[in-house]
Amino acid sequence: MNEVHCSGSESTLKNCKSAGWGKHNCNHGEDAGVLCSGHRKSRLTGGFHLCSGRVEVLNVKTWSTVCDAGFDQQDAEVVCRELGCGLPVEVLGAAVFGRGEGQVWSEQLQCRGNEFQISFCPTSPSHNCTHDNDVGLVCAGHTQARLANGSDSCSGRVELQYLSEWGSVCDVNWDMKAASVLCGQLKCGSAVAMLGSDWFGEGSGQIWADVFDCQGNETHLSKCPISSWSRTACSHKQDAGVICSGSSLALHEGRVRLSGGMECEGEVEVYFMQDWRRVLLDSWSESKASVVCRQLGCGSVFNFSSSSSSSRHMCVVDSNCSGSEAHLGNCNSTETVNCSSREQLSITCSGKFNSAHSSIRLVGSGGDCAGRLEVFHNGSWGTVCGDLWDIEDAQVVCRQLQCGVALGAPVPAQFGPGTGPIWLNEVECEGNETSLFNCRFQLCGEDECGHKEDVGVMCSEFREFRLTEGCEGNLEVFYNGTWGNVCLNGMDEETSSLICQELNCGRSGSETWAKARVESAPNWLDNLKCRNHDSAVWHCPSSPWSQNNCDKDNEVAWITCSDHLPLRLRGGKGICSGRLEVYHNAEWGSVCGDLWDIRDASRWSAGSWAVGQH
Repeated sequence: MNEVHCSGSESTLKNCKSAGWGKHNCNHGEDAGVLCSGHRKSRLTGGFHLCSGRVEVLNVKTWSTVCDAGFDQQDAEVVCRELGCGLPVEVLGAAVFGRGEGQVWSEQLQCRGNEFQISFCPTSPSHNCTHDNDVGLVCAGHTQARLANGSDSCSGRVELQYLSEWGSVCDVNWDMKAASVLCGQLKCGSAVAMLGSDWFGEGSGQIWADVFDCQGNETHLSKCPISSWSRTACSHKQDAGVICSGSSLALHEGRVRLSGGMECEGEVEVYFMQDWRRVLLDSWSESKASVVCRQLGCGSVFNFSSSSSSSRHMCVVDSNCSGSEAHLGNCNSTETVNCSSREQLSITCSGKFNSAHSSIRLVGSGGDCAGRLEVFHNGSWGTVCGDLWDIEDAQVVCRQLQCGVALGAPVPAQFGPGTGPIWLNEVECEGNETSLFNCRFQLCGEDECGHKEDVGVMCSEFREFRLTEGCEGNLEVFYNGTWGNVCLNGMDEETSSLICQELNCGRSGSETWAKARVESAPNWLDNLKCRNHDSAVWHCPSSPWSQNNCDKDNEVAWITCSDHLPLRLRGGKGICSGRLEVYHNAEWGSVCGDLWDIRDASRWSAGSWAVGQH
């Protein structure tokens, strides 16, 4: 065939116009070829949805894994594009999604990033890798979203589609901001309520584990950052549901709001008998108030009290809730009465506390998984008093922050005393809660605690590097509560230079063999090999923790950093301002200000302009 012209709707090629069978002026150098979207050369396996997992390529009818060495952002973009999975979120080395089977691909991708699929990418011979170095990839996006089993298209169970497969979303990973983005995406207004499976029923099939970290003003869920993946096990009993303002359900009885302009704090108002009505304090308990917080996507009840305002309007009394409902519409509101001057219900929900990424934090250790425990409330961070605090409470903190398990018995002010408010006291967790705010606790009263009792927590995933003699020495890493060795196998100058940069010990370094400093110390890491696009040591591929082929007598890494003076800033706001200190003779010291000027400050900043001198 030659000069073939199809409209695109034909069911077979012979129905298209052409010059006629056998009529042509071509040679075989002009033979046509076709690449269909269903003919894929790559796949992701072992992940949390169809767009995440271990990268595998089709190589002579056999699927092979890909080595993490040299696999970069451009390669990731091509794989995600080929699979129809949007943009890459994260490249993960060291067999994070499990060790593959069969062969490790002998080629290394050299994609430019604009190829349609990896078969168009140049390749080069790969490093000598094993399945310990299988690379993993998380791509960004679902392709479609919907609300299922509601009364209309603007209410229902949240379901997302990856490729051709639909699945529900776990409510542990879902909040009101994500719900509002979804409602806007579906042209359904904003979210008015978050509900569970008791309202819209349980889904079937997959449960996607995305954790959407939305600000609330995004136009599409795919524009929200995804906080890697959740490690929380969910069932369909935890399927998330949403009612948007565009749904007929939003006009029904049982809507709730908090007056006063705060998202998760204020006087409770319930829509009942076609009007907004205040709630009388003496008719409600803490369990009933918890339904309001849950319905608003504001977590659990933090505090509830009387309101000082009065109203001449009608108030609601005795909403018959057990406290476990997801929506006041599941309760029976019995009657309205004249508010007169009676006390009305005002509540404070845990609100943003319920997010594992913004409600609590650990500070003072240099890492995210150890430090003084701080809680965000009323627009500021405050500490937690150590009364009744124990290892079960610490376990919940480590779980909520996805930092493994708590290590050892807590020590008051272990990471130094805090400043500002002390928010919580007498925290009592069973140990199996998913959030600290699912535990029993008290608001800390004035003069009840001092900062010398501030709680500190250390979790097993806290990690820290050090060189044993300042800016040279054995490379050791703190993990699972113990300092251990890093072995030299696989390490090169790029790796040692990045280590020196992170330790403020100059821009370059070299590595050599050494003997373990402490004979009984574990060998924590082996085959640590950083790539040119890695910006931090923890992004570099390595063997899994404790898996090594290392002799403590002569295969531990010794790093020598360049003779540039190691510098740091201390006492400022963040890492880019503060008092200048220099490391010399195994000791940090300050710099005298005589003759110091803006040129000195700019020269030190290594390419970033200094904005002032102090």
